[in-house]
Amino acid sequence: MRLPFKKSKTVVSVLRLEGIILSGSRSSQSAINDQIMAPLVEKAFSKGKPAAVALAVNSPGGSAAQSSLIAARIRRLAGEKKIPVYAFVEDVAASGGYWLAVAADKIFVDESSIVGSIGVISSSFGFHELLKRSGVERRVHTAGEDKSMLDPFLPEDPKDVERLRQLQQEIHTSFIEHVRKRRGDRIVGEDLFTGRFWTGSRAVELGLADGIDHLVPKMKEEYGDKVKFKVYAKKRKLFSPFGSQVADSLVTAVENRLMWSRYGL
Repeated sequence: MRLPFKKSKTVVSVLRLEGIILSGSRSSQSAINDQIMAPLVEKAFSKGKPAAVALAVNSPGGSAAQSSLIAARIRRLAGEKKIPVYAFVEDVAASGGYWLAVAADKIFVDESSIVGSIGVISSSFGFHELLKRSGVERRVHTAGEDKSMLDPFLPEDPKDVERLRQLQQEIHTSFIEHVRKRRGDRIVGEDLFTGRFWTGSRAVELGLADGIDHLVPKMKEEYGDKVKFKVYAKKRKLFSPFGSQVADSLVTAVENRLMWSRYGL
C-alpha cells in the first residue's frame, strides 16, 4: 500500500543504445534503428517522471539516417519534457554511435572507450571479373542511365564513384553540423572530422566528451544514493530466423563483426 505524503524515489531512465545501427529492412538481433527504439525512447522520457535520461551507448555506427532519426527523437523529447540527458560510452561510440552520444547534454566515457570516427564510409565488393571467369552473363535493363549505379557485377564507373563521394560529403557535412551544434565551444581543433577516433581520455581533452565517469556512480552523485534506475533496452529474439532469412542474417553478422573489429573490438 502506498502511504500518503511519502516521498517517492528519484528515477533515472537508462536507455540502452547498443549494437550496429541499421535500417528497418536490415535489422537483426544485434542492431538498432529508429523503428525499434522509438517506443523505448518515448517510455524512457515519459514513464515514472524521470529526473534524467541516461544513454548507455555502445555502438560502432551504421546508418547515418537512422542515427539522425534516433538522436532527433531524443532531443525533441528532452526539450518537450525539459529532462536533462547524459550519455555514458561503454566500449565504443564511433561514427553513428557518436552521433547518438552527441544527442546528450553531457557525455561521459571510460578511459579506454573508443570515441569519434566523425566521417562517412561506404564499402562493397566487385564481382565482374568472377562472372567473366565463370562464363556467366548478367543481363540488366534500365530506364534511366543511373539506375545501375555502383552495380557490383559491373566494372566500377568513375562517374558513379564521384556521385557517391558527393553524397558522402553531404552526409558528412550534416554530421559535422550536428556535432558543432551540440558540442559548441567545447570541441578543440579542426582535425576532429577526418574519421579518426580516440580513446576516452583523449576524447575529453579534445572536447568530444565531458569527463571520465560511469553511469551508476555519476547518476548517484547527481541525484543521490537512493536514485532508482529504470532500464529500457531492445529485447532479444528467442528464435533464429529460418529459410531465406538465414542468408541475410549471415551477411548482417559478418558486417556486424567487421564494424566492431574496425575499432579493435
